[in-house]
Amino acid sequence: MKREYCGLFGIYGHPEAARMAYFGLYALQHRGQESAGIVTWDGAGIREQRGMGLVHDVFNERHLSKELKGNIALGHIRYSTTGVSLIRNAQPFLVRFKDMHLAIGHNGNLVNTLELRRELEDQGSIFQTTMDTEVFVHLIAKHMNGNTIEEAIIKACARVKGAYSLLIMVNNKLIAVRDPHGFRPLCLGRLADNYVFASETCAFDLSRPSTSARWSPAR
Repeated sequence: MKREYCGLFGIYGHPEAARMAYFGLYALQHRGQESAGIVTWDGAGIREQRGMGLVHDVFNERHLSKELKGNIALGHIRYSTTGVSLIRNAQPFLVRFKDMHLAIGHNGNLVNTLELRRELEDQGSIFQTTMDTEVFVHLIAKHMNGNTIEEAIIKACARVKGAYSLLIMVNNKLIAVRDPHGFRPLCLGRLADNYVFASETCAFDLSRPSTSARWSPAR
């Protein structure tokens, strides 16, 4: 039986972005049961809620209606393949670099993590987790001088080897990335005028009493 590890869900431009992310992660729960997290952009900074356990254990109505404000949301559920199962390894992983609030969710595995980690530590990087996900963050920061965030992400991804999908929130942007071979799934859809990303299309097939809109494939 094929096992999938970790699930991603992101939505851009929806007034109830956190609630949509909750529904999406709930549909993807079979991809990971160790931890869950949602971050949102409220126009000034990133709001977050992460915890160990299942989606319905980590989030409640207070989080979805009051605390996770914003119209951009990034959600992640984790099944650890690198890094131990601890709250500090729960995703999305957040950092602040200069004027950027950056959050990243990752599905996949890198095969040159240790090599890159040693290189970055020799250059002064200090790692907060044991996840290979954090390697992306340090590489992105390293390539920000003189580059746009999109260019920095491209340069960072050129350094890593492996199979991965990424969702990256940088202030008011939501950026989706797949490895050059497309080994890890990441689907693109639309809900009215809002763009949505998910690890599987089952996250799009949701019944939501708050809206009558239907999911449609992105064109």
